Amino acid sequence: MATKRHQRTAARRAALALLYTSEITEEHATTIAEEGRALEEAGPLTDYAQRLVKGVESHIATIDKELAATAENWSVHRMPIVDRSILRLAVYEMMFVDEVPVSVSINEAIELAKDFGGEDESPRFINGVLGRIARRQESASAAEPASDAAEPSSDQAAVEEDAQRDL
Repeated sequence: MATKRHQRTAARRAALALLYTSEITEEHATTIAEEGRALEEAGPLTDYAQRLVKGVESHIATIDKELAATAENWSVHRMPIVDRSILRLAVYEMMFVDEVPVSVSINEAIELAKDFGGEDESPRFINGVLGRIARRQESASAAEPASDAAEPSSDQAAVEEDAQRDL
């Protein structure tokens, strides 16, 4: 467990370096990665790091919309580049990576902000923005009808049918 956690922490650092480089060079992060121009000191670009980078790129409009709605008195493009990259990475993970608890995404983002943040207040700023997003997600989940949660998905139903046949 600790090894997997450490691997994901390293993957987040590598993904952050790639997203930051992308912002500076105004190139797609996936292009930079495909061309082998990722920063070596950031560590290897593991499958999870690539998943994060591709996910941020493919959901950037949704992520930025969430950030704009949440970051009080800050437009997304006015944020320091590294803070914006950290937030995008964490919001992607919070919204689209089900196997990572929201609290882990937030804690990891705060640690990245402590190490690389653009301002002295970066960890506090990132914690505040991500905390508000987490509360909003929690409220939205609580507002969903219980009947939807009780119905198995078509995949779950197929698995249950197969299990019944095997009995």
